[in-house]
Amino acid sequence: MEKKIPEFEVLPRHIGFIMDGNGRWAKMRGLERSAGHVEGAKAFRKIGEYCADLGIEYVTFYAFSTENWNRPKKEVLSLMKLFKEYLREGDGRLAENEVRQMKLRFIGEREGLPSDLLKLIERAEKETAKYSKITVNIALNYGGRAELKSAVKSIAQKVKDGELSIDDITEQTISDNIYTAGQPDPDIIVRPSGEYRLSNFLTWQSAYSEFWFSDILWPDFTEEHVNEILYDFQNRNRRFGGV
Repeated sequence: MEKKIPEFEVLPRHIGFIMDGNGRWAKMRGLERSAGHVEGAKAFRKIGEYCADLGIEYVTFYAFSTENWNRPKKEVLSLMKLFKEYLREGDGRLAENEVRQMKLRFIGEREGLPSDLLKLIERAEKETAKYSKITVNIALNYGGRAELKSAVKSIAQKVKDGELSIDDITEQTISDNIYTAGQPDPDIIVRPSGEYRLSNFLTWQSAYSEFWFSDILWPDFTEEHVNEILYDFQNRNRRFGGV
């Protein structure tokens, strides 16, 4: 039976999800942390597809941070394997992606990622570049400070090359040189698992984002939780520094 899509008075154009709690979900069940990541990947797919069905234009999922390399080697390897499996499975979902018009983009540092994963990333981006209904950003090897460092270096190079004057650098200049250039900033950022911090996620972009926190562990996240977020969002009063 097809699920009925609720109607909302106001929809965010861009939602950011910090996918947190996979390890704790597994530990509570006496499982390896990798089992939690597998379930978290299922939740990621489910929530991404639901956002597409709702008509949300941009969704960013925090999948792997620049700090996550400090986790146990076994866990890092299992995560890299999971990312590759997800992208390989995409070959069997081409018709479904065609219907949902999901464009995949990977934001973060490419350097340091396994070469076979990089090839799959490049192929996925190329194959979905034609779609325009929803852009799904997967933040992989991502850090907000690393993103800003990259933007500063890019701007500095343009100044050095005479393409840009220091006096002409504006906030928009920075926005034009970060990974999400051309996209709206996230209207709301979702952090499950009982944590109350950004953890280096969309540092520049989140200046005026709304936040939604909960104790739900990411593998338990459902479409109903997304509905709850959206009902909450449409009742927020966003003043952007005004009255």
